[in-house]
Amino acid sequence: MARHLVTSALPYINGIKHLGNMVGSMLPADVYSRYLRQRGHDVLYICATDEHGTPAELAAQEAGLPVDQFCTQAHDAQRAVYDGFELAFDYFGRSSSQQNMEITQHFARKLNENGFIEERAIRQVYSPADGRFLPDRYVEGTCPHCGYDKARGDQCENCTRVLDPTDLIGPRSAISGSTELEVRETKHLFLLQSKLQHEVEEWIDAVSAEWPQLSSSIARKWLTEGLHDRAITRDLDWGVPVPADTWPELAAEGKVFYVWFDAPIEYIGATKEWADVAPDGESRDWKSWWYEADDDVRYTQFMAKDNVPFHTVMFPATELGLREPWKKVDFVKGFNWLTYYGGKFSTSQKRGVFTDAALEVLPGDYWRYFLIASAPESDDSSFTWEHFTATVNKDLADTLGNFVNRVLSFSRKRFGDEVPAGHAAGEAEAKLGEEIARLLAEYEEQMEALQFRKAAAALRALWSAGNSYLEEKAPWLEIKTDPDAAALTLRTAMNLIHLYAIVSEPLIPASAAAMRGAFALAGDTATWVTSEQVKALDIVPAGTAFTVPPVLFLKITEEDLESYRARFGGAGNA
Repeated sequence: MARHLVTSALPYINGIKHLGNMVGSMLPADVYSRYLRQRGHDVLYICATDEHGTPAELAAQEAGLPVDQFCTQAHDAQRAVYDGFELAFDYFGRSSSQQNMEITQHFARKLNENGFIEERAIRQVYSPADGRFLPDRYVEGTCPHCGYDKARGDQCENCTRVLDPTDLIGPRSAISGSTELEVRETKHLFLLQSKLQHEVEEWIDAVSAEWPQLSSSIARKWLTEGLHDRAITRDLDWGVPVPADTWPELAAEGKVFYVWFDAPIEYIGATKEWADVAPDGESRDWKSWWYEADDDVRYTQFMAKDNVPFHTVMFPATELGLREPWKKVDFVKGFNWLTYYGGKFSTSQKRGVFTDAALEVLPGDYWRYFLIASAPESDDSSFTWEHFTATVNKDLADTLGNFVNRVLSFSRKRFGDEVPAGHAAGEAEAKLGEEIARLLAEYEEQMEALQFRKAAAALRALWSAGNSYLEEKAPWLEIKTDPDAAALTLRTAMNLIHLYAIVSEPLIPASAAAMRGAFALAGDTATWVTSEQVKALDIVPAGTAFTVPPVLFLKITEEDLESYRARFGGAGNA
């Protein structure tokens, strides 16, 4: 079995993330990691909060806290939300860690030794009202490309174009709002990406053939436009310090590395954090995943499209420039936007459903299933409360939840608290087994291909097959003339419930555990099911004690829907 290294885009520390952030990175990475673990692979899923840069300083200032204290509190708050969604990270680290600082400084030194870093005097925006140089994100204005009037000095949130503060029309300080800005000279370190363009192109040509079109097209667009040398330091109080042993003058001025430089390195830093916090007696080798990694390590990254350039072009350029054997990504799963009634989710503008509020409304499994079933893979997809309600009610409540409740409640009422025996399996059961095996193979194929919407559709088809079987056999009628026939139908349906519990676990882990826990099945440790087991549908034998779990999924009523619209806004508020 291959070893799978999985990372998802690091969530910024400046506040709880919205559903678009969840579906564009962490959730699909979690679903994929869970699936791989169930299939017997060795998986390491790494994520972390991205804690450096302007967003952290601005958010800490708004909260009235020292930035390090703010980051600690915000990290814990984000982690609590991700626990609520049951994201099964192997480690959820922090880019402000000592490990990330040391590795980032090592990267900078090696790039410098290899001739890929240069110190340059540049002209940068200075705000007399604030008494400081303004890093990119501290400058706001109108994007010269699309006219968006809240563009930041590093990137336009609307059109995703990378910018410099001096590109903005009508620039203003994000701290004070002052438009009385000056341009002064200051020194910074530049990564000479232009010298690495050819190597990045060769690497992209070698690895990107199997990438989704979204990921490969963004990478190639950047390469076609040409890689430019880019500053990797900023005038900030919070960040990885420039090492004094290499750049004493800049270190004395308090320069720190720009967040886009150190944040991707945190994937490695967090892996070292994971190794360093290993329980007593357990040895974890982080280097075998990243440095001179074995050929059997397959590295998959998950991120929304605005992060794709940094991870397919800029960070690989950094790794290539090190002249050291660091592991580079094998597969980049890029996502389009999840919109809110056609408008963009926005952390900064607090528009849309945020993950903490989502969990206040309904448990994590409702959201996990809906988001994966609606994942913005081939194009943007829109969140509406109407679509969410219809999906929950039809797929989760009616198709899966009602099947589980009907089968177990009816069997307990008619046959007691043990799985009934009845007749031996017949033609209908053989036909069902073949159909379930076919649908399971489709589900596995889509999961292996990281096609999440199609995987959710295949899982839904598995659930629907059970309902079709139940309607065809109609045990509520069989019981009147042939109780053993009804017992066979119910025993078969209970085996379907157990199968659903296993294969649904990547998408709806809490509900899967409830389904599986309904059966007092000794030695029930299987992580997946074989084709032969699927066709036989006999893992849960007659005589197994069972209980009826609470209703798995409550239907969303019209009153509920109205309350959601009132709280979060509908089409007219997007």
